[in-house]
Amino acid sequence: MRFEILGSLRITDGQDVFTVTAPKMESLLAALAVRAEDVVSMDQMRIEIWGDGPPRRAAATLHVYISQLRKLLGRVDQDHSPIVTRFPGYVLEIGDGSLDAHEFQRFARQGRSAFRVGRYQEASVALHRALALWRGTVLGELRGGPIVDEFATWAEETRLECVEWGNEADLMIGRHRELVGPLYALVNKHPLIEAFHRQLMLALYRSDRRADALQVFQRVRSLLDRELGIAPCRALHELHQRILADDGSRVPAAA
Repeated sequence: MRFEILGSLRITDGQDVFTVTAPKMESLLAALAVRAEDVVSMDQMRIEIWGDGPPRRAAATLHVYISQLRKLLGRVDQDHSPIVTRFPGYVLEIGDGSLDAHEFQRFARQGRSAFRVGRYQEASVALHRALALWRGTVLGELRGGPIVDEFATWAEETRLECVEWGNEADLMIGRHRELVGPLYALVNKHPLIEAFHRQLMLALYRSDRRADALQVFQRVRSLLDRELGIAPCRALHELHQRILADDGSRVPAAA
């Protein structure tokens, strides 16, 4: 049995996919999955599901939800009930490799470690495997509770970090032409992340598109001045000067 939270919440067992259709039960299972192997207290569950306005019989209702979730998960794995009572609440006990977010973290760590020691091909493979686990917006319909919201914020920031490191690794192994299209999409979606603009400039220059690379700098400089009243960062300025000089030996393969 595998829990997947890098997208909508679902449980898989081989080729079979299971979902929870009751919204509050789904929110409860999402909180348990996010905190897998750690206790989620009854108070935390109340806040996650009802915020500041829990019903009078919230504790009894939570026990009912837990019972129903156990029945659902029991249909997936009849030999093991992963939701365990542990004071002051409950814990979702899962095995190694049974949560996509844990697998994502493992690949991300492998990719960063490989990049730092110059194994760029290995880094690219690991980081792209991490990103391939994403199926959409993290627990998008279940936002609003502190447990899920905190996790979703962390996950999205880590995903963007993996994208950036993956691009750097691909630039180091000469995949600049393949990156141009995806990087244009990234700067349109995340216009204030200067690293993506720098990577696009570098990919364009290495693809013999010097004029396009210079246009990227002009656009990001105008955008930052208009939106924030700031100039581009040093890395962007230095790359811009090197491209202006058209000295390929002074333009790094990646930053």
